[in-house]
Amino acid sequence: MTIDSTRLIMKKTHDACVSGNPRLAVVCIHGIAADSSSYDKALAYWEGEESLRDVRFVTFDLLGAGKSMSSDEFKYDYKEQVEALANSIEDLRLDVPLVLVGHSMGTLIATRYADTHKKSVSKLILISPPVYTEKDLDSPLFAEGMKAFQEAVKAKSRAKTDSKQFEASIKYIVSDRRNYKVLAELTTPTVLMYGGKDTIIAPHNIPKVLTDNPDHLSAIKTEGLHGISIDKYTKVPKILREALGEAS
Repeated sequence: MTIDSTRLIMKKTHDACVSGNPRLAVVCIHGIAADSSSYDKALAYWEGEESLRDVRFVTFDLLGAGKSMSSDEFKYDYKEQVEALANSIEDLRLDVPLVLVGHSMGTLIATRYADTHKKSVSKLILISPPVYTEKDLDSPLFAEGMKAFQEAVKAKSRAKTDSKQFEASIKYIVSDRRNYKVLAELTTPTVLMYGGKDTIIAPHNIPKVLTDNPDHLSAIKTEGLHGISIDKYTKVPKILREALGEAS
């Protein structure tokens, strides 16, 4: 399989609307060393909410993760992942507003998609977004912490992702020097949701980016860690109800 000979697309793993008549679509993008199953508990909760019966929930596996396509020829960089996401969303044939929910590295891909497809996304919900500045990326302490993170999740990545995808994701997506700037200049309404005990995402930078982009960014701080945990996914329905109201 070569990039030139295939249409990049992500494997759809969940697609449901309780009422069968969606007024809003929510596409969920998972993080590094993971697959779409990381949203299982959140989806069960959201789809159990009576107020969200008219929401269509969709999950995809990123390229090189879960059941999605992988190849030694893939770089697993922004270009490929965003192209695959764009093609996958196009195939949904949406005729309702779109909300993107991302977790961890998935927030970076969701943000980059929203930045390059400005009219396609009505709202972003970024759960545990890594908010690294260029100063962070140049710091020896940051490099040391990133190395420790890589070692801690390496075994998990083997079970969930292509062997190349994890390292490439760190290099080309998580460590991309434009990430902070793209978020700080984003024009899509965006909610940053993060746990107060999460040390992975550089939470000290969240007040800074909120100050840099006060018209489009807001934040919800919970008491949890990094995962898509109950302290975070129970906060999402309120945001989606507001989006439904805006869609009416």
